[in-house]
Amino acid sequence: MDFLQLTDKTILVFGVANRKSVAFHIGALLKTCGAKVIYIVRSQERYESLEKLLAGEEVFVCDVEHDEQIQRLRKQIEERHNTVHGLVHSIAFADYSDGPRPFHETDKTVMLRSFDVSCFSLISLCRAFQDMFHPEASVVTISISTTRMANEKYGLMAPIKAALDSSLAFLAKSFSHFSQVRFNAVAPGLLKTSASAGIPGYVNAYLYAEEIIPRKKAVQTEEVANAAVFLLSSRSSGINAQSVIIDAGMSI
Repeated sequence: MDFLQLTDKTILVFGVANRKSVAFHIGALLKTCGAKVIYIVRSQERYESLEKLLAGEEVFVCDVEHDEQIQRLRKQIEERHNTVHGLVHSIAFADYSDGPRPFHETDKTVMLRSFDVSCFSLISLCRAFQDMFHPEASVVTISISTTRMANEKYGLMAPIKAALDSSLAFLAKSFSHFSQVRFNAVAPGLLKTSASAGIPGYVNAYLYAEEIIPRKKAVQTEEVANAAVFLLSSRSSGINAQSVIIDAGMSI
């Protein structure tokens, strides 16, 4: 039984970096559900590094910091596909090269670039593909379980994720004038990914999470992928402009 009704649906998946990526887990699960997955990676170097992992898959390159690359991607997709049924936005960037610093000392250039890549790119991509989206398409982004806990080492990314969360409501309202496209986020607790490993102090936070979570086990990337694929399916048709928290009860 095709419970999720994703067979032959075309889904764009942005943000695969390696085998540990949330985007990769989502794409792999979508494939098992019969979906047609199109992967979009940041650079030619990333494309080459993923050659074995994504062998046989349809893969394009697009750096979302550059609008001309987004427009080029749109044309490339349109040449091969008539309709897009879903989009996964698993893209984030923050420059921690100088190490953690007090939030009030955040560099303006770093903050704005991080916002551009991590939040505004969702708006840019949805605008670029708006007339390719199926009327009932689903867009899913990856947020965090809370933006209200002031983890100083995480710093500028929490306010940016808060903006990402807020964008869902405005995108849903804006698109509602001409479609029923839905916009939601999966908001996981601490995950063991390569990207998170670059955040100062993350490993200690992850280990602490495993102590306080009721089941004594942190959220697994597969669990996040499960929720994302559900949100991409028509079975979640009543969910729109929401952030679904996947934290294994850490918040309690």
